[in-house]
Amino acid sequence: MEGSSLRVRKGAWTEEEDLLLKKCIEKYGEGKWHQVPARAGLNRCRKSCRLRWLNYLKPNIKRGHFAADEVDLIIRLHNLLGNRWSLIAGRLPGRTANDVKNYWNTHLLKKNIDTFTKTSNPKSHQLKPNTKKQATTWYWLTAVTTTMDTVSLTMMRSCGGKI
Repeated sequence: MEGSSLRVRKGAWTEEEDLLLKKCIEKYGEGKWHQVPARAGLNRCRKSCRLRWLNYLKPNIKRGHFAADEVDLIIRLHNLLGNRWSLIAGRLPGRTANDVKNYWNTHLLKKNIDTFTKTSNPKSHQLKPNTKKQATTWYWLTAVTTTMDTVSLTMMRSCGGKI
């Protein structure tokens, strides 16, 4: 790359860039992200444009404080789904996966770890069973848990995600 004009711009977005991206999306619609930087006249990469739109500029994004019912739902879904942020965010209208993940990591993760360590006995959470009877029980519990997670996911899909 010879000149600096060939390099894509990095760093914080300006208001002018946001406006150009919004106008481009209004005119051409969402998608075909490889064409967006050229169409909008931006010196940004396609991934940067897509993430800026999806996480900050999209009109139906809900920003700010999480309500108590949203927090409760995040905790319950995280216990069920783990770190599958896009699936969790899909159950929270207007919230992005990035927002949910950031909220979890900054507000809820430490609280959940503290609660788990205070209320649980570490010796009772051994992953390797000591006897054959324990091995059979452990396998059965693992199978039931996996089946229940599958049933819960199926129920979530069939009832439109309202649990």
